[in-house]
Amino acid sequence: MRFLIPAALSTCFTVPAIAAEAWVTNEKDDTVSVIDIETQEVIHTYETGERPRGITFSRDFSRLYICASDSDTVQVMDPDTGKILHELPSGEDPEQFALHPDDRLLYIANEDDAITTVVDTKDRKVVAQIQVGIEPEGMAVSHSGTIAITTSETTNMAHWIDTDTHELFANTLVDSRPRHAEFTADDSQLWVTSEIGGTITVFTVEDQEEIGKIEFAIKGVRQERVQPVGMRFSPDGKLAIVALGPSNHIAVVDAKTFEVKKYILVGRRVWHLAFSPDGKSIFTTNGVSGDVTVVDMDSLQAVKTIKVGRYPWGVAVRP
Repeated sequence: MRFLIPAALSTCFTVPAIAAEAWVTNEKDDTVSVIDIETQEVIHTYETGERPRGITFSRDFSRLYICASDSDTVQVMDPDTGKILHELPSGEDPEQFALHPDDRLLYIANEDDAITTVVDTKDRKVVAQIQVGIEPEGMAVSHSGTIAITTSETTNMAHWIDTDTHELFANTLVDSRPRHAEFTADDSQLWVTSEIGGTITVFTVEDQEEIGKIEFAIKGVRQERVQPVGMRFSPDGKLAIVALGPSNHIAVVDAKTFEVKKYILVGRRVWHLAFSPDGKSIFTTNGVSGDVTVVDMDSLQAVKTIKVGRYPWGVAVRP
């Protein structure tokens, strides 16, 4: 028997909203922790392959991609159930990756092989392998989808890849041990962090020319501990937030002037970060302290610490 709800009462019944989540890879536990962004509490922990690091969602957030580095694979998880659906060929030791705007091609940095592997996530096949510098780590794809970037830690370069031909068209020097690359929203600039060099190098995308170098210095912290790794631009594009590794701080940088506006103390050995969907908070993964710091973007203050697994590394947000 079916029961009909009178129209006058139907407005009283609403479908509960699904809370936004931050998904965090835990290197030493072989797990991902799921944080409810509203309550700022861990609500799920799911098992993964060995040493999960890079993490990203499909465009519709129905699939979660995880670099299981020591398992030499990219795992595809159903985020609604935490079940591993299947694995993708990835080359050896996948560390970071970037999903093309077409929601199909995945560009993967293979640290041990000095290559970038391109995988078709639908056909589950490798479509290209591109020789790059020694120990590739960082990966980025432009918002237009025309350029992919791999950074190589030992060669100290950003490698520029034409996504139509899967061939290198430029190699640009950066400071020692580049870790992460990020395009501005309009694809006019590329920012590359250098962990040991302690800098960010800024290039124009049109001609791959260096136009700026951002340096960091934190009062009371030895300079060798100030190591830029992960970074993200704020949703409005006005700020860049940079994780500074064993300095245990993040930096807030004016994206137009390249001026460091503030340093914020977070957890120990901060690796990567991600904004909440509304841009009001940022979540940082702190490897050594095994937690995530929540930073309020209005006050630019750390407001909460959330315990996760051992050695949290990557973070991705699902609205």
